[in-house]
Amino acid sequence: MGHVDPSLTTPTTEPNETVDGDTLRDACGVFGVYAPGRPVAYLTFDGLYSLQHRGQESAGMAVSDGEGVTVVREMGLVSNVFDERTLKPLVGDLAIGHTRYSTTGSSTWRNAQPVFRPGPDGSGFALGHNGNLTNTAHLAETSGMLPGTIGSDSDLVAELLATYAEGAEGPSEGALERALMAVLPTLEGAFSFTLLDKSSLIGVRDPNGFRPLCLGRLENGWALASESPALDIIGAHFVREIEPGEMVVIDGTGIRSMRPFKEDRLNPKLCMFEFVYLARPDAQLYGKEVHGARRRMGELLAEQAPLPPSDLHFDRPAMVMGVPESGVPAAEGYALRSGIPLGQGVVKNRYIGRTFIAPSQEARSRGVRRKFNPLRDNVAGKRLVIVDDSIVRGTTSRALVTMMREAGAVEIHMRISSPPYKWPCFYGIDTGTRSELIAANLDLEEIRAYLGVDSLGHLSLANLKSAIGAPGAGLCDACVTGDYPVAVPLTLTKDVLETVEDVVQL
Repeated sequence: MGHVDPSLTTPTTEPNETVDGDTLRDACGVFGVYAPGRPVAYLTFDGLYSLQHRGQESAGMAVSDGEGVTVVREMGLVSNVFDERTLKPLVGDLAIGHTRYSTTGSSTWRNAQPVFRPGPDGSGFALGHNGNLTNTAHLAETSGMLPGTIGSDSDLVAELLATYAEGAEGPSEGALERALMAVLPTLEGAFSFTLLDKSSLIGVRDPNGFRPLCLGRLENGWALASESPALDIIGAHFVREIEPGEMVVIDGTGIRSMRPFKEDRLNPKLCMFEFVYLARPDAQLYGKEVHGARRRMGELLAEQAPLPPSDLHFDRPAMVMGVPESGVPAAEGYALRSGIPLGQGVVKNRYIGRTFIAPSQEARSRGVRRKFNPLRDNVAGKRLVIVDDSIVRGTTSRALVTMMREAGAVEIHMRISSPPYKWPCFYGIDTGTRSELIAANLDLEEIRAYLGVDSLGHLSLANLKSAIGAPGAGLCDACVTGDYPVAVPLTLTKDVLETVEDVVQL
């Protein structure tokens, strides 16, 4: 029989505190493995560990032993949720896993994934989702689902699949596959799914391919993952990326590729911020290693926005420093192309994920100090070029600049390896509303003054795409151009499926 682990009938930990909005909030991470005779729960743990950067709110996995599906999920990091006690009983031939950052549905245990639904044969299925649907409210309304009855767009998809499977005729074997072929064409927006029932592992990528998903080969099985490092860690060989609009089904007969979507919906638009910020530097996207693309961004940034000459401090040495972690490769490229020495300006606390939201600038500055501490001997008396990946609200950048001034930097020049972030993302990154984005409300000079830097430069969109270097490969640039590939309802918000009471209780 399919079931959710009984220890999870109520949450055992509180949801994570709200985090600072001055960074791009990560998309989720999904993983799946089919490996008869192998410890799939432990493989999934390792895979999720390498995808931790994509979601730190909750983690979970579902394992099938051929008879039923067991789901374990909890709030917190992968290492907090799983240990030997929880992993050892999870025996089976296939599993899926998930690390979550919420984009539709609040950060609560109820919305942790994988999502589970019982099936007609009693075994059920589980689903993990990376992305964000844009027609969530329409689907809920047309299906007769009342606000508050489901918690997230992922939960909605699971309910649609379960409803179809219950009403469909035919054998229970392959019921999930048939339900997907019927339901997937009704979904709009960003979705990379991993799913399983008692005998099969399934991976799906939306027709735009907004979020990544790749396929790996094990000696005796297959694996699916949001990013290729999750394949590396379990010893799987990277085969290829799942194509936009593709569904792969993996079971005892092998692997099959299916196309649920009409040809006219296929329009590859991988999120360009996967290259700038979201993905690990050792990930492979569009056949390119992300680290190399980030370093090329820095090289082009040095050409486009070089360090200006100084009348006051011409005799002072200059140094390029990257803001850990994703700003470091671009800083390497900037230093290489400019000839300015690369140095380390801050030490990052490796045990803090993000700085907390705080009601005052003083409190926000304390949050940044929890995360970074300056290397004063490296910074003092220098003309600093600080390279970072993006500026969202600007509060963290401003606090970092203040910290560098206090450490003795005589000039600070901020260089950003992406264009100004002006429009919110509705395809799997939680960036808040347009009123919260600094570049949507201030011009370049106003942002420079707010940050307190001597100069400010952003990489152009053309140079960013050149740095990625994937000719003919589509990229979504809606966050900098406002050109959304899939229509976005004006009423779309993170809490679209929740009642007023649900939101008030957060």
